[in-house]
Amino acid sequence: MSFTVFRPHRGLVLAGIAGIALGCASSPAIQEPILEVPVPDAWSGAASTNDANIVNSNIRALGGPWWTNFGVDALDTILTEALEHNYDLRAASAAVDAAVAQARIAGAALKPQIGAGFDASRREQIFVGLPIPGQDGPLKSQSSSYGASLNVSWEPDLWGRLRAGKAAALSDADAVRADYSAARLSLSGQVAKAWFTVVESERQVQLARETLESRETTTDRIAARYRRGVTTPLDLRLARSNRAQAEAALELRRRQLDATRRQLEILLGRYPSGRVGSDPDATPLELPEVPPAIPTGLPAELLSRRPDLLASERRLEASGLRIQEARRALYPRLTLTGSGGTSSDSLSDLIDGNFSVWSIAGSLLQPIFQGGRLRAAVEFAEASRERALAQHVQQLLRGFAEVESTLAAERLLAAEEKAQLAATDESKAAARLAEDRYLAGVGDYLTILESQRLAFSSESRLLTVRALRLTNRVDLHLALGGDFGTTIESATETEPSDPSRSTVEAGSSEAPEGQ
Repeated sequence: MSFTVFRPHRGLVLAGIAGIALGCASSPAIQEPILEVPVPDAWSGAASTNDANIVNSNIRALGGPWWTNFGVDALDTILTEALEHNYDLRAASAAVDAAVAQARIAGAALKPQIGAGFDASRREQIFVGLPIPGQDGPLKSQSSSYGASLNVSWEPDLWGRLRAGKAAALSDADAVRADYSAARLSLSGQVAKAWFTVVESERQVQLARETLESRETTTDRIAARYRRGVTTPLDLRLARSNRAQAEAALELRRRQLDATRRQLEILLGRYPSGRVGSDPDATPLELPEVPPAIPTGLPAELLSRRPDLLASERRLEASGLRIQEARRALYPRLTLTGSGGTSSDSLSDLIDGNFSVWSIAGSLLQPIFQGGRLRAAVEFAEASRERALAQHVQQLLRGFAEVESTLAAERLLAAEEKAQLAATDESKAAARLAEDRYLAGVGDYLTILESQRLAFSSESRLLTVRALRLTNRVDLHLALGGDFGTTIESATETEPSDPSRSTVEAGSSEAPEGQ
C-alpha cells in the first residue's frame, strides 16, 4: 500500500520565485490607432454655436437620469419599472456575468495549477513456470495499494502570452459591460418613446371622438333641414357619409392605441393586456412641452459619452492584445511541475519523514513545425484587428450622423410645429365659418366637408408633430449618451491589477514559416 502527502520542497520554492520574476516582465506600450476621419470642432446640425457648446453642468443640475429633463412623474415611474423588469435587460446582465467569468478563466492560466487525487487498487499476479509441489494450479500473488497526491504545475509567462490573453478577455468583459449600459440606454429610450406614443394615441382617440360627436350634430341639423325641405338628399347623404368616416377614424385610432399600449407593456415586462396608460373614462394625459436645449458638447467628446462606442473601442483593444498573444505563441514555453510528500504501504508510516518523497521537473518546448497553424493564427489576429478597426470607425460615423440628424430635426420639427399650429387655428376657424354660412343659406355643403376635413387633419397632424419633437429629443439624448453620466465598471475591478491590461506590441515577430 502506498500513500502520498504533500510537503513543499526547497527546490520547488526557489523555482517558483524565479518563475514569478520572469512572469512579471512588462509589455510594450499600446499604439493608439490612427482614425483617418476628420472630426469638426462643432456640430453642423446645431442651430447656433451657443447651442452646440452649452456646458454640461446644466443637465447634471437636474439631479437625475436624462428622462427627468421632461419633468413628467408618470414617465419616471414607467421607466423605473422597465429597467427593473425588462427581460432583454436581464439577459444582457447575465451576459456581463458570463464575460467576467470568462476573463477569470483566462487569468487562471497565470497562476500555478494544483490538483489533488486519491487512488486505490488491488492486483493479482500469476507466476507462470513456478509450480509448488502439492498445490493445484499456478502460483498467485495479491497486493493492494492506496495513494493520495498533491501536484503542482505552472507555466511562467516568459513572453507575456498569457498576460495578453487575460488582458484581451478583460477588454472583452469591459465591452460586454458597455453593451449592458447601451442596452439600458436603448431600453429607456424605447420606453420613453413608446410612452409618448401612447399619450399621443390617447389624444388622437379623444380628437376622433370629439370629431365624431361634431359630425353627428351636423348630420342631425342637416336631417332636420331635409325634413323641412330646405336642403337636398345629396347633402344628407354626404353628411351621413362624413359621420361614418369619422366613426371609422375613431375605430382606427382605438386600434392604434391598443397596439401601442401592448408594445409598451412588453417593454415593461408585463403581460400585453392593453391596459397601460390613462383610465379610459379619464381625461388623457397631455403631451409635455419639449424641454429647453440640452448640452451637446463637442463631437470629439462623443466617444466618452456613448456606451456603444466605448464597447467598440474595448473590442478594438482586445483585438490588438490577441495579436500579441498569437505572436507570443511562436516563442518557447517553459513548464514547471512538482510534487512531494510521503509514500508507504502502511498507514502508520505516512507521518514518518523517512518515507518522504518529492519530484520536480521542468520542460522547455519550442514550436518548430506545426503546418503553419501558429503563423496563420497571427495572420488571423491581425485581420481581426483590421476588421475591428473598420467597424469601430464605421460605428463612430454612425454615432456622429445620429447626433447631426437629430440636431437638424430639432430645428426643422420646431418650425413645422409652428406652421402646423397656424394651419390648425385657421382650418378650425374656416370650418366654423363654413358651417355658419351653410346654415344661413349662403354656402354649400361641399365647402363644409372640405373645411371639416382640413380642420381634423390639421389638428391630428399637430399632435403627431408634437409627439415627433418629443421622440426626437429622446433620440438626441440617446445619440449623445443619455444623461452624460454613464460610467462603465471595468472588469479589472474584480481582478488584481494587471499592467499588461493596456499594452499591446506594435512590432512583428519573425518565426519559421512552418509554425
